[in-house]
Amino acid sequence: MQLIKNIFKIPRIIYFFIPIILIILLLKFIPINAVEISSIGFIGEATLAKGLNLQKTQVGGLSGITYDAKNNFYYAISDDRGQKANARLYTLTIDLSKGSLQQGRVIPVNVTTLLNENGQTFRPGETDTEGIALTNKATVFISSEGDAAKLINPFIKEFSLSSGREIATLPIPNKFLPDKSNQKGIRNNLAFESLTITPDKKYLFTATENALIQDGVAAKANIGTPCRILQYNLLNNQPEKEFLYQTEPVSPFLNVTGKFASGLPDLLALDNQGHFLSLERSFTGLGFAISLFQVSLEGADDIYKIDSLLAVGSKNIKTVQKKLLLDFRTLDVLLDNIEGLTLGPKLPDGQQSLILISDNNFNALQRTQILAFKIKIETPLIRLLRRLLPNLNR
Repeated sequence: MQLIKNIFKIPRIIYFFIPIILIILLLKFIPINAVEISSIGFIGEATLAKGLNLQKTQVGGLSGITYDAKNNFYYAISDDRGQKANARLYTLTIDLSKGSLQQGRVIPVNVTTLLNENGQTFRPGETDTEGIALTNKATVFISSEGDAAKLINPFIKEFSLSSGREIATLPIPNKFLPDKSNQKGIRNNLAFESLTITPDKKYLFTATENALIQDGVAAKANIGTPCRILQYNLLNNQPEKEFLYQTEPVSPFLNVTGKFASGLPDLLALDNQGHFLSLERSFTGLGFAISLFQVSLEGADDIYKIDSLLAVGSKNIKTVQKKLLLDFRTLDVLLDNIEGLTLGPKLPDGQQSLILISDNNFNALQRTQILAFKIKIETPLIRLLRRLLPNLNR
């Protein structure tokens, strides 16, 4: 009888160890640092005064933004091609201390002129700076779209924040460079708008705003475009992977002007496992359509060795995964030309802030608009625990 009792005691011991074993397996196989946005909420907007000047430069054309958590500053790049002033970036303060963004709480405080490797200012028309990403070395990487019509190549360069001087230049794969035949390379004003660096500072990503000429059509009304995401290894400053990103088709609304533009103006790395936020922006004839997506590189094909998607056909190529996070047209906000985004500081309630900024194109009819959101970022393990333990949500 005692033997039988001992046999039935064994399962109780097993039941004790099963949760421990499961937790160990979860910790081993789940990418703990991978994240996902589980909620997003709008917490306000602000606009800069029209015609605002700082240190004898006109503040405008702010196409990309990045956050310096150590100093609580934001750096915003202007896409002025040297027509208003020299190529430059601005330092801003954005006050979110009350948990929201209010008018008058965004203040430009400094201008940094960008200098080439010889310490000289860039010539007018030489740059079209659109993207910016902060390193952990008091430097920023900045992307330029170049000028395909004038065969001026796009670039990605690293600049000192203290001096503004160029430190390094990343090589651009030949497939992206324009040529006289107009049969390959970037389309004019549709190149490297986006720029982001992973939290571990090991990888930099940029993307074409629209398809390369040899990859497919540019975005049109009701037609998306295949963009390339380009990954650099910052340990050796070399490009190493590319991925296919397909933008969404957008329908124009009351397009009496006949003008339409759509594309991918920015990316934001959320973790070191290939998860991003992506921003898609369209001018629809009457206002702007802005959408924010969660993006994952998981399962996407590396197309680095494919020079032309049209030549090989892209139907069998696995694109990056996308999930719509927010259609900004659902907000009660008059949208402008939103082109840049960055994570900001933690808010008083502990949630993560997200900042977006618009390029006013130095147009009197447009505004430099800053939008603020709070987002909840969760790891796969936290999401799993919330499903297993519903009270965790309370």
